[in-house]
Amino acid sequence: MPHALAEGSATRTAQWVVMKQWQRDPSSDDDPLGDGSHVGIDDLRILREQFVDFMLGYKFAIDEVTTKINILREDFNNTHEYNPIEHVGSRLKSPESVLEKVRRKNYAMNLAAIRENVLDIAGVRVVCSFISDIGTIRDMLAGQEDITVLEERDYITHRKPNGYQSMHLIVSIPVFRSDRTELIPVEIQIRTIAMDFWASLEHKIYYKYRGEVPPNLRTDLAQAAEVATQLDEQMEALHRQVDRGVQPKPKPAADSLDLSVLYNSLTGGHPVYLRPTDPPT
Repeated sequence: MPHALAEGSATRTAQWVVMKQWQRDPSSDDDPLGDGSHVGIDDLRILREQFVDFMLGYKFAIDEVTTKINILREDFNNTHEYNPIEHVGSRLKSPESVLEKVRRKNYAMNLAAIRENVLDIAGVRVVCSFISDIGTIRDMLAGQEDITVLEERDYITHRKPNGYQSMHLIVSIPVFRSDRTELIPVEIQIRTIAMDFWASLEHKIYYKYRGEVPPNLRTDLAQAAEVATQLDEQMEALHRQVDRGVQPKPKPAADSLDLSVLYNSLTGGHPVYLRPTDPPT
């Protein structure tokens, strides 16, 4: 999965279908697939419609996952001293990128093979404050009944040689469509702010040099990754010191709370009805 996740990319598939200019004369008898078959305009239209519908499922899966994360985020804001989720990003691979990966990996060029083999079409990134938050967020997501963890890659305990760190989860989530339910894979990346900063810089450098990064820059990147790790560890130690010094107040069971005090504070001791015609009960 590319390091940069683009916000607001949900409509890219539809735009691609509308704007893509096919490099072929519709009236010609050329062999566009190179395998002796001939594809007409109606065939192309059906293929595009099916592929758009296929990609739309992944867009909906991103919506499902980001909704879950935003609920956790709001819940933390309401019930905890701090919120471990700093921000959330998402991206949907472009159709060109999906098909290019299928070609490069020599997978069968059909939807079933893409679903089975290309697991990073839908991506969500969660950036958190501290290293310990990564495990917390991972457990909260994996513990939800309709999320199934298919694969877990811990690039924090086992850092990549170039210095990259992140927790990657491949999860399966049900998407309820108008006529069916689909189980869609989504890749979730969970990392700290320092890890995300380093990964963003590394992606820009590799993009600029088209993957052929000079040795001195690779060395500097590896050193920067070490500095980012040290910063994360120092911030984690400070976080633990603060936590030790703050004792959370015990909360009474919510169901047994007497709300009469709250009612009197809201109404000034006088009964309030939703509408003037509502009779007292």
